[in-house]
Amino acid sequence: MSQPTPQERHEAVSLADAAVRALQNNLDISLSRHTKESRMADIVFEQSRFDPTLSVNGQFFRTVDPLERPVFGATGGLLNQITKFDQRNHAVSVDASTPLITGGNFDVNYSPARYSASPAEGFLFNPAWTGGLSFTVTQPLLKNAGIAVSTTFIKVAQNNAVVEQHIFRDRVMTVIASVEQNYWELVFARENVKVAQAALKAAEELLATNRLKAKGGVMSIVDVLQAEAAVASRVEQVLVAEKAIRDEEDQLRTILNPGEAELRQNVRLTPVDAPITYLETLSLEEAIETAIEQRPEIVQAKKHIESSELNKQFARNQLLPTLSFQGTMGLTGLGGDYSESLMRNFSGSFYNYGAGLVFSYPLGNRAAISAYTKRQLEAKNAEISLASVRHQIILGVREAVRRVQTDFKRIETTRSARILAEKQLQTEQERLKVGLSATRFVLDFQRDLSIAQGNELRAIVDYNKSLSNLARHKATTLDRYHLEIS
Repeated sequence: MSQPTPQERHEAVSLADAAVRALQNNLDISLSRHTKESRMADIVFEQSRFDPTLSVNGQFFRTVDPLERPVFGATGGLLNQITKFDQRNHAVSVDASTPLITGGNFDVNYSPARYSASPAEGFLFNPAWTGGLSFTVTQPLLKNAGIAVSTTFIKVAQNNAVVEQHIFRDRVMTVIASVEQNYWELVFARENVKVAQAALKAAEELLATNRLKAKGGVMSIVDVLQAEAAVASRVEQVLVAEKAIRDEEDQLRTILNPGEAELRQNVRLTPVDAPITYLETLSLEEAIETAIEQRPEIVQAKKHIESSELNKQFARNQLLPTLSFQGTMGLTGLGGDYSESLMRNFSGSFYNYGAGLVFSYPLGNRAAISAYTKRQLEAKNAEISLASVRHQIILGVREAVRRVQTDFKRIETTRSARILAEKQLQTEQERLKVGLSATRFVLDFQRDLSIAQGNELRAIVDYNKSLSNLARHKATTLDRYHLEIS
């Protein structure tokens, strides 16, 4: 038992609506959007290298030692037996450090501690509180020194984000261009059915006329058979044309990427936009300049050059020896309680400071030299790639402009051919009526007219597809629909 055919649902669709729906549902667009977002996360990751770090460390330490001799400040006089010496230390260390944009590092450390001992004779404070506050600055002077070096990978990540933004824009335009191509093919398929149906109708009318004449004895049965064969052939052409509509509808619906449930439904798409047949103003030089200015590949290539140059400068810096300056300054305090220790800590009476240089250089330094050589080659390749992209874009635009001009001329020539075919058919039909022609000649002219109509329709659709192709080469596809990528 055959299953019932799903009920058809007719849906009118404009070119702009199809483009928007394709962008909303396209899987490649979703993937590219996620990749673009990940590039933005890369920028934050590189910037996080300059985030400050805070650490807190608390310790308690107790030591009970056996004493066999006096300890100054603890046991007093001579010992006559083993004496316990009990020491307890409570310490907290708070450290905050932050990388500097100049390539150095700044560190602040505050370390209060409480110390007690038993027995205790002679200590000024027992328990005693101490406090230490220190500031340390480390700054490279050669290798890894400077804002330009320390921000290299942030700038590279920003360039990568811009590149991914234009890759995303390129994919958006590719999707829209694909929608346009399939949309016009659907328009052609629907109009081509009308051409096939008109040819079938003309053959059926000729068959009906021939049958009447054959019954009246003024036409042979051969003419009837010829007309019947033509009708059968043109029925086949209508069936093939109707199948082409279904195929093009499925192709367009696939690009719109509906869900499986929607795809299972029997939906008939009706295009509402008609193809244009007038010649748009074209300037080859202007088209090339527009493409050079707006094509995503140009921006990508330029950003690759910038990133390659940044990487080359960073690699050149890594050839230098390591020479770092380190300076430190500290304040200390002492008291019988924490507040007293804190007050003396910041009084400035007890302090320390120092400075020094650290130098190192790997003998041979082959790793840095090899990396620099590699980065130089990458920078040269990036410049060559930009030149290659520009050449390809210029050639592509030139070909696209020629195609538009050629397809428009095809419209004019195929229209003239169709008009001539109509006149020839009309003339031959008049000749057939007065017995000066034969059925097969009329059928031939009907076929020629059908072919001419199909050729004209194909030329019109190809012209609109060529305009879409030219807009894609100029990177103005989004402008046609007033779409912006945020």
